[in-house]
Amino acid sequence: MRTPKAMVVAGVMSGTSADGVDVALVRVSPGKDGPRVKMLGHSEFRYPKAVREAVLRAARGEMQVAELGRLHWKLGEVYAGCVLKACAEHGVKTVGSADAHLSRDKTATKMGHPDSLPFRNSLGLVGMHGQTVFHEAPVATWQIGEAALVREWVGVPVVSDFRPADMAAGGQGAPLVPMLDFCQYRSKTRNRVLLNLGGIANMTALPAGGALDDVVAFDSGPANMVIDALMKREFGKEFDRGGKTAAKGEVIPGLVEKAMGWGYFAQGAPKSCGREQFGADFVSRFVSESMGSSGEDRVATAVELTAHSVYEAYARICWPHLGVKAPTAKGTDLIVAGGGVRNAFLMRRLTEIFTALGVKVSVADGAQAKEAVAFALLAWLSWNRMPGNVPAATGARGGRVLGKISW
Repeated sequence: MRTPKAMVVAGVMSGTSADGVDVALVRVSPGKDGPRVKMLGHSEFRYPKAVREAVLRAARGEMQVAELGRLHWKLGEVYAGCVLKACAEHGVKTVGSADAHLSRDKTATKMGHPDSLPFRNSLGLVGMHGQTVFHEAPVATWQIGEAALVREWVGVPVVSDFRPADMAAGGQGAPLVPMLDFCQYRSKTRNRVLLNLGGIANMTALPAGGALDDVVAFDSGPANMVIDALMKREFGKEFDRGGKTAAKGEVIPGLVEKAMGWGYFAQGAPKSCGREQFGADFVSRFVSESMGSSGEDRVATAVELTAHSVYEAYARICWPHLGVKAPTAKGTDLIVAGGGVRNAFLMRRLTEIFTALGVKVSVADGAQAKEAVAFALLAWLSWNRMPGNVPAATGARGGRVLGKISW
């Protein structure tokens, strides 16, 4: 095993919403009670329109093999460019350059070994999640984006393809954020529930004073995915900025309860989901069950579905677990992150629901960067040959070193 050293790591995340790329520049260092994580900077980049449309086509299974291959390499270029831009924005030095693959300049492409790079201002490693185009746990998962190309442009090793090692060990391959949740948010006295609102909503329950084996985590259902799809279908917009469209609508009577009966929500943890469960087919069914309703009402109802499914998951899975593992906890916190925190209407509904239960609701620091930070941490763990999954969350047979390294 390597002797862990402090490193600057770029975490690169593009989620199921397929709206763009988050890059978090993170200083990860060994600590007495586990890795310490400090974010140095965060940058967001929207996908070019043609790239986003291609990603969505791929996720819907509408691409031939040749197109998928080209998209895989194109995304590598996109990710590499985003890392270089983020480093430039936040004053972090890189070894490579964006035109290294064209100039063949050996000094530009020379690999810098992470353990030998100056720590404070030089990038040492990249953790790249890739773009999920298929996830059907425990059968198969597929994240695309060529990591070797990122390594060539940026000039440092890249850890990618994190999910298969967990799935090969019988896990769901998701969620993988709980390791970050455990490192950053565990408390000796208070229960903590971490809610991430990306395309999909995932939850991590940390009992007060609990160990890693006491963590429960899972995907609760859609967060922004159905909302975004309805905004595109009804209004030609990519998302509901600030939740303003939902705020104009009314929840369609009975539709949330009906949708909650469409399969996934009743499953126990561990479980994970994606477009396969809440993509085009789900949205079409949602629309067919709401004929005669306005677009605003449909969007408002989709927001309510997200809020209600989070509540149901908390009540049915999280709270019983916390009660058993930490019956004397001094209280429970719900800490929310992800792009969904920008939807004021959704946040208002979640706050209403959980405040009524006596749960304190807050937004995480660096909320939009959380998943990118998580993959920076996972890359650091993989580089040091340490497990990055949480078996209690994914269902794997044990801890596994995740990912593959492009040296």
